[in-house]
Amino acid sequence: MSDKSLADIQREVDEYISQFKEGYFSPLALLARMSEEVGELAREVNHFYGEKPKKPDEADNSIEMELGDILFILSCFANSLQIDLTEAHNKVMNKFATRDANRWTRK
Repeated sequence: MSDKSLADIQREVDEYISQFKEGYFSPLALLARMSEEVGELAREVNHFYGEKPKKPDEADNSIEMELGDILFILSCFANSLQIDLTEAHNKVMNKFATRDANRWTRK
């Protein structure tokens, strides 16, 4: 299902997390988890594009899966703080369209 919106993703994550008594982790724990996942993404990118190939016994992760993990944690973080990621995205895009309107060379 590649046509999910950010709202759909946030809802799906919330339905999943809502099954458990523990609920969402604290913001600090979520930030730590996100940092871990970004580190795992960096490792995968380094293996694929960098000079550090994987060892034969290393797990067969992928950049796609690491980005998926980051999206999941990001959704948990946003949900735990009642942040609508679509609204946050729209605000950031507006910032780039105004503040950075002439920053880059257009095609």
